[in-house]
Amino acid sequence: MNKKVKKQITNRINSKDKNKEEHQEKNVGVTAANLLLHNMNLPRRVILQIAEEVGKAVSKRLVGRRRNKKTQKKIESPLVLDTSAIIDGRVFQLSEMGVFYGSVIVLESVLSELKNIADSKDDVKKERGRRALKMLDDFKKQRGIRLSVVADEKEGIPVDESIIFHAKKFKGRIVTCDYNLSKKAKIGNVLTINLYEMANVLKTTALPGEQFWVKIVQVGKGVEQGVGYLPDGTMLVVEHGKNLLGKTVQVTVSRIIQTDAGKILFAKIKE
Repeated sequence: MNKKVKKQITNRINSKDKNKEEHQEKNVGVTAANLLLHNMNLPRRVILQIAEEVGKAVSKRLVGRRRNKKTQKKIESPLVLDTSAIIDGRVFQLSEMGVFYGSVIVLESVLSELKNIADSKDDVKKERGRRALKMLDDFKKQRGIRLSVVADEKEGIPVDESIIFHAKKFKGRIVTCDYNLSKKAKIGNVLTINLYEMANVLKTTALPGEQFWVKIVQVGKGVEQGVGYLPDGTMLVVEHGKNLLGKTVQVTVSRIIQTDAGKILFAKIKE
């Protein structure tokens, strides 16, 4: 008997064993329901109808369990996306550049949140939700991406906790823009990529004495201050720049302040 025939026979046996196991579990559920209902002295017709519904429910659960097992076998160290990351959209652009690749999972609870936003009465929220769903649909077609929608194993818990639970289970990394989720995940020793923090890390690194050309676009909070922005979005506060509104000037960085929102550069106009 060659290896191919042996494999076919083994697969058939395994398939029969699975079907037998599921059939037995279904029968146990139906039998238990029959015994319970029989003790309640209900008419036989009613007992049979209820028992049939119980059998259908058990079968549905078994099919779902089998589907989840098949899905989970394919998932290896995935990126776990939360609602904020999907709405933000930068994770998809980074994937196109090859920064992110491989297995990606989205929980059904996250998908439900997106659908609720897409159905919102608020026009802005509705547009953001629909745009997010469209980006997610396009995302699964990207080369190098294996996107899976995974059912939440623990029902009745907050979405954030479910995300952390599944990230631990699959040994994955959470991608988010949510500060609180990021903190909770780190406390739980789950690797987290906060897209805002990532953006700040990638911003221009400047040192006192460096020079830039910048356009003064608004008046600053301080006396005679003007404000401009570098190409990466870094704010640059220019002393005595108030009267140069709308003009592009060369400035020299004098000091740098680190805030929760990122770095702010202070500069003087080059003489």
